[in-house]
Amino acid sequence: MHTHLVEAGGDPVAYFELEQVALSEARQADFARAFAARQVKNIVFVTRKRESLSIHVGPFSGDGRVVATTALFGVSGKDWRDAGAQLAEAGRGKTSKNLLVIDVAEFPQISSEEVAQSEQKFLPRNPLNLEVFKLGIPLEGSSAETGALSYFRYDLLGKSQEAILAEQAAQKSQIQAIMENHYPHQVEWLTESKPNEELVRDRVQFLLVKVEGRQSDLMESMGLEPIGGEEGMKTVVKYYIKLIVRDELYIGPVWDADTDWEVALTHFLENLKK
Repeated sequence: MHTHLVEAGGDPVAYFELEQVALSEARQADFARAFAARQVKNIVFVTRKRESLSIHVGPFSGDGRVVATTALFGVSGKDWRDAGAQLAEAGRGKTSKNLLVIDVAEFPQISSEEVAQSEQKFLPRNPLNLEVFKLGIPLEGSSAETGALSYFRYDLLGKSQEAILAEQAAQKSQIQAIMENHYPHQVEWLTESKPNEELVRDRVQFLLVKVEGRQSDLMESMGLEPIGGEEGMKTVVKYYIKLIVRDELYIGPVWDADTDWEVALTHFLENLKK
C-alpha cells in the first residue's frame, strides 16, 4: 500500500496495527500525543476483509479520539492493488508538498516516556462507592463504546445499523444475566456518547470498559509486567472501571483477563468484591 499512498500525494510516516492503537482510551491518548509531536495532519485506515480491502482517509483530530467522525473519504477494491490504484487516481493531478517521502514503510514503537503518563492512571485495586453511584455500561458498536476509531476494524466496517442494533440487543441480554447474578448495585445502559457532565448529573460516576487485544500488550499498557510466550500472545478480553470525575482506571486487584468475554466479565465482577 505504501507506494500507492505516496502516488496519491501522501507522506506516510508511520504504520501501526489498529488493535494496538485502539487498545484503550489511555493508549489512544498516547498515540495522539506522538502523532501531534510528529505534526501528523491525516490518518489513513487500511482495512482488509476476506474478499475486499478498504482505504479511508481523514484529518487527525489532535486529541485521543484520533479521528472525530466515521464519515471519511474512502475507496474499496477486491484487493490492495485495486483499492490502491483507485486512491492513487483520486490524488492524481494534485500537487504534493512532500519533499522527502520515505521509500519504505516504517513501523516505529512509541517510546516508554510517551506512554508513562497514562500508565500511571491504571490502578490495580477496586474503586470505592460503587453502591452509591450508577455503573454505566456502554454497548459494543455504539458511539458510547467504540468512538470513531474502532469503526474501521475489519469486523465492524460495513455492518448495517440494523445488524449492529440486533447484536447490541443480544449482547445486552447476555450482559444483563451476568450482572444480575454478580453485581448487586445500580447500572445504566449506554447506547450513545454523552458528555461527562450529563453522566454525572444522572448519577453515573463509573463506566464499565471492555478492551480486547494481545494479553502482553494489554498488561504492558496497564503498567503490569507482561506475560511472555504463548499466553502473552493470546487475544484476551479485560474489563476495568473508569471513575469519570477523576479519570482513574481501576483494573482490580487480580489479573482476570480471559479469551471468553463472559468468563472475563464474571471474574472481574467477582473480584470487585475483594
